[in-house]
Amino acid sequence: MPLPPRPNPKPRRTPPESLGIWLVAAAFAVTMMGTTLPTPLYVLYQEEFGFSTLMITVIFATYAVGVVVALLCCGHVSDEIGRRRTLLPGLALSMASSGIFLIASELALLFPARLLSGLSAGLFTGTATAAIVDLAGARSPERATLVATVTQMGGLGSGPLIGSLLAEYAPAPLRLPFALDLGLLVLAFVAVRVMPEPVTVTSRRPRLRLARPQIPAPMRGVFLRASIAGFAGFAVLGLFTAVVPSFLDELLGVHSLTAAGAVICAIFCASAVGQVVLVPVFGPRSLPLGCAGLILGMLLLTLGFATASFGLLLAGGLAAGAGQGASFRAGLADINAAAPAGRRGDLASVYFTVLYVALALPVVGVGLAAELFGLRTAGIAFGVVVAALAAWTLSAVLRTGRGRA
Repeated sequence: MPLPPRPNPKPRRTPPESLGIWLVAAAFAVTMMGTTLPTPLYVLYQEEFGFSTLMITVIFATYAVGVVVALLCCGHVSDEIGRRRTLLPGLALSMASSGIFLIASELALLFPARLLSGLSAGLFTGTATAAIVDLAGARSPERATLVATVTQMGGLGSGPLIGSLLAEYAPAPLRLPFALDLGLLVLAFVAVRVMPEPVTVTSRRPRLRLARPQIPAPMRGVFLRASIAGFAGFAVLGLFTAVVPSFLDELLGVHSLTAAGAVICAIFCASAVGQVVLVPVFGPRSLPLGCAGLILGMLLLTLGFATASFGLLLAGGLAAGAGQGASFRAGLADINAAAPAGRRGDLASVYFTVLYVALALPVVGVGLAAELFGLRTAGIAFGVVVAALAAWTLSAVLRTGRGRA
């Protein structure tokens, strides 16, 4: 006797897509906050475990390596198994990272903690950006891109400020920040668990493979301009999040963790201003304007390193941050607009791979140069190189006419 047919499962109830955008954005912000939360604490770890500035940059680079590995191996995954099923493992990795930081009692534990944090960010960055754009649909892709980029910068900027305030004014400075982060990550996990799935799932199992970045021929010029400008801008963010706290402590005698956290937060806030204010006002001119801001910022930053001036250092960081924000949002919007719909998540991941390489390589170079020639000389050399990259991009953009209205 044949068995009766199984009843169809009840459809999964999810919030509307308009609410789903903000659920993903909240989880995105919390995850990004966790990646920069340890930044002002490196000075405390340095005192407790006894390591050099170069080691700080290596720890920081470990995070960037995790991001790049995740982007290259898993950048395509969310297009196959869905955004939600990719974001949830990213949150789990972030929880594991915070758990290791919470119990860290020696230098060796900082490396797996940062590697897991990088893997989490790599899974989350391109996928969350694509999810927000997908949930917005054709209604407002520009607004969705703005939400994604500002959310990312807001999360990255809040991490150092929250970490420094808790470390300086609350008990257990190397424990409490990560306990708070774990609690927020649990809430973020719930938010992602109930979000609507914006793409059609084509596979139940992810096919992990090392992707060869392949850019469709019609958009290679757009991708190149956006990537070079993004590389220069994210190199600046890497410098501030890895080395500037040591610069304040060693060369300027600024020993306040809150001051270091506030400076880093200000740079990310300037980036958000560049995205929210400059891009809508200047439109097609935003990419060259951002490059000009990076050049000005590097000039001021180089003078700040040369004269050991806190004011010039901050002014250079703010100018470069605004330039980074404008060029980053303009570049990402161009890529999203030019990308085929079925490859948006993949191409966003390739773009962020370039950006996170920029977080690691230049900063490690600064660390090596600081060991050989001193922190001041290393900072000056960094400013010159980044200014040259931004100038090259500005020239290329103007030659192609991208900067004309």
